[in-house]
Amino acid sequence: MFFFLSYLENRSDVKKKIGFLRTLPSASEKLEIFNADLDKPSSFDAAIEGCIGVFHLAHPMDYEGEEAEEAVVKRSMEGTLGILKACLNSKTVKRVIYTSSAAAVALNNKGLDVMDENAWSDIECCRAFSINSSYAVSKTVTERAALEFAEEHGLDLVTLCPSLVVGPFICPNFPISVRMGLSLIFGTLSLSLSLPFN
Repeated sequence: MFFFLSYLENRSDVKKKIGFLRTLPSASEKLEIFNADLDKPSSFDAAIEGCIGVFHLAHPMDYEGEEAEEAVVKRSMEGTLGILKACLNSKTVKRVIYTSSAAAVALNNKGLDVMDENAWSDIECCRAFSINSSYAVSKTVTERAALEFAEEHGLDLVTLCPSLVVGPFICPNFPISVRMGLSLIFGTLSLSLSLPFN
């Protein structure tokens, strides 16, 4: 099992932030941590080499909406395509699982109750519906590009489009998706949700 970690902030914080991973059961025998960065797709090569399966979960997140949409899309696209190229070059990867998002399929004016591989978010709808559209736009554009790349190169790629990820978590910080799920219960949409048991 490998964790690819991408940190743009101060590198001195990395050991502190990932320390909990080293305490997972069997981590000392089964966990190897590589430093990788979506801005440097070739940084994933060493970690992917020799693998038979890759789960690509990383995505640039701009919660405050401070980064230009084009920059987020560029980082997401180049990072994802770089990882897919590394998977092809490895000659050992048999399947790649890419975690996309419901944001890549649900934001359109079609009024669909059920969405399948033919449903895509409309980029202009993403911009109109979302306060911070860079996430939805980049997820939509990146998933489409990943599928096109995989088809062109014969790479077995499966994409998943979760709507919300909730449940137990192992990280020491309170994940944003769990906060969003709890906001339905506590009646707040704030991403800095303050809970009575915090």
